[in-house]
Amino acid sequence: MKTLSIATNEIKQSLSNKRTLVFLLAFPICLMLILGLALSNAFNSSIKIEDFRVLYLVKGNTEVEQAFHSFIKEAKKYGVQFIRTNDEIDAKKAVKENKYVGLVEVTDQGIQLYENNANAIKGSLLKGMLKTFADKVNLATTVAKTDPGKVQDVLADSGQNNYVQETSINSYKEPHAMDYYAVAMTNLAAFFGMMSAVYLIRGERQRKTDIRLSAAPISKMEILSGKVLGGILTNVLCMLIIVLVSKWVFKANWGDHLAVVFLVLLSEVILAVSLGVGISYMIKTDNTVNAITMVFVQVAAFFGGSYFPIDDVDSFGGIFTRLSPLYWANNAINKVIYLNDMTPAVHTMMWNLGIAVLFLLISVISMRRREGL
Repeated sequence: MKTLSIATNEIKQSLSNKRTLVFLLAFPICLMLILGLALSNAFNSSIKIEDFRVLYLVKGNTEVEQAFHSFIKEAKKYGVQFIRTNDEIDAKKAVKENKYVGLVEVTDQGIQLYENNANAIKGSLLKGMLKTFADKVNLATTVAKTDPGKVQDVLADSGQNNYVQETSINSYKEPHAMDYYAVAMTNLAAFFGMMSAVYLIRGERQRKTDIRLSAAPISKMEILSGKVLGGILTNVLCMLIIVLVSKWVFKANWGDHLAVVFLVLLSEVILAVSLGVGISYMIKTDNTVNAITMVFVQVAAFFGGSYFPIDDVDSFGGIFTRLSPLYWANNAINKVIYLNDMTPAVHTMMWNLGIAVLFLLISVISMRRREGL
């Protein structure tokens, strides 16, 4: 009961502190909005191909010409316009000047393509379409050797001319900018709890109220437990507000496993508060504590993907990334949301709680060795 009273009092004090509201609520929400809007294009992996024009030249009376005309009609549906030309030299010059994506020559020997390297994406798309058509013609040529009557059936339009197809073995729905920064900023806000947790006990010493607490009929363990519980509940409340704002106001995607996501975030809060309390006992001077916690939080945020996505974790800088608790949480939550993979979440919670227990033990041992709090 005494522990709950201390925790309740701690929550009231924290929520009435403007510094707490700025760091745990206003700053993450504003940063989420700014980065989510400013970097929206950086998270768009789709490429829009505008309509483009291609020249074609027919040499001789080829058997392929009729099938090629059917191909041209079908390609027009995909925004590819084929324009016939009779002047090969002028056509190649126009392609070189980037007026057309390429020149297709249809001859008795097959199909030749001249393209401008300045249109690499469109050129690749055109080559893919022509390769599909060429495969169809080759099949017709093979059929003609055994059963000429079936050639027209092979060359006929089947209505399924999907000349460009994209297939993924393991489909992964990537987050948009707002989705990514909703997760990243919520984790960062949870980790900011480390800076306020430093003063859960140290603040009592600064206000000279630690002597009165020590003289009260309450044990040191109850005081420490109440302070830690109050710090955790305060941060959890702020974290939930950020999640709700990002989900209902910014329309961020939090997936279908909110319970698992919440447990990961809760473990992040417990870790942050435990680190703050442990560091406050390990370091004596206030200025040193402030510097260490601020630097540690910002380094963890930088290498943990709070400000930009981290893709390469195998480089030298990846060593620091893999050591960042924020990277563990961001990676675990995104895999829960987009891959339905719970394994990283379980590992992250185990690491967070394991380190939290270690620092809480350090706090308990240090507190018992002190005369006061």
